[in-house]
Amino acid sequence: MKKFYLPLMLLFITLASAAQDLNFSQFFQNPLLRNPALAGLFDGDVRVTTAYRNQWQSVTVPFQTNALSAEFKFPIGHADDYLTLGMQMTLDQAGDVKLKRTQIFPVINFHKSLSGDNDNYLSMAFMGGAVSSQFDASKIRTDDQYVNGSFDPNNPSQQTFGRTGVSYWDAATGMSFSSSIDENTTYYVGAALYHFNKPKIAYYANNATTTLDSKIALNAGLTTATSEINRLVMFADYYIQGSSHQFLGGLLYGTDILQDYDTQEKVSLYFGGFYRWKDAFVPVVKLDYYRFAISASYDVNVSQLKTASQWRGGIELTLNYRGILNSRNNEGNKVKCVKFVF
Repeated sequence: MKKFYLPLMLLFITLASAAQDLNFSQFFQNPLLRNPALAGLFDGDVRVTTAYRNQWQSVTVPFQTNALSAEFKFPIGHADDYLTLGMQMTLDQAGDVKLKRTQIFPVINFHKSLSGDNDNYLSMAFMGGAVSSQFDASKIRTDDQYVNGSFDPNNPSQQTFGRTGVSYWDAATGMSFSSSIDENTTYYVGAALYHFNKPKIAYYANNATTTLDSKIALNAGLTTATSEINRLVMFADYYIQGSSHQFLGGLLYGTDILQDYDTQEKVSLYFGGFYRWKDAFVPVVKLDYYRFAISASYDVNVSQLKTASQWRGGIELTLNYRGILNSRNNEGNKVKCVKFVF
């Protein structure tokens, strides 16, 4: 019976994941998946980020997630306003049935300057695009393929699927407010609504009413200097999607190792940890090497699955590039710009 129930349970977990959003433990490195209105909230003009996640290898076939995002921020008008154009792409493959999901989401974010004193900005964004999802039905093990407690792949199953893939359009919108308390402290708060168009995701043709639940996301971030070379950075997100609630938050402590005083670029090392409520503790280390940043984390599983996972969750790696255009590399634009110094 255990040989039957474990594959069936993993199948249900895998297919159910199609109705849930992708999760990165280094959520602070994937802002467009947190809130499209966080696009452009960085110190610079161009940012490109890649992320890789490998999860549940100790339990089943690993769940692998890859992400790539790009953002380009530029001024518009004559009132210190900015516009960010970007793109978020993800590729996710889950479990034994190789459930794949590919997302391509363009994003546009308008940053409205509210005052000239503290860099107060109200950002309003929209993100939307195509999603394609499919799985390998030949990898499914059903109860009628078990004979005397043993799985027989040559025994045909009576279970059939009307389709093994779906495609749909998805959309999200969000707002954020960013500001600085002083020259050493910047922060933001935001809220977003994902899947407000409630896309249909049913794999059974006769179950066309199955839709993806809308998700509400609340976000916050703060960075503050504790000395000339040290700083504290805090992030927190809270999600509500259907009956599911999730909180993820924590902090990083950073110190400058080297600094180029001509360009003000630095080499900095960060370390810290995050906690995903009732799921995992996540230690993180991050190295900023001038305009590049690389970070690594590992999920220490503390959920009810820890008995099977032996506390092992998954590794996650991110690589980030942040650039400044030479045409705007002047003191005026350095002082007045929507940003989050991290």
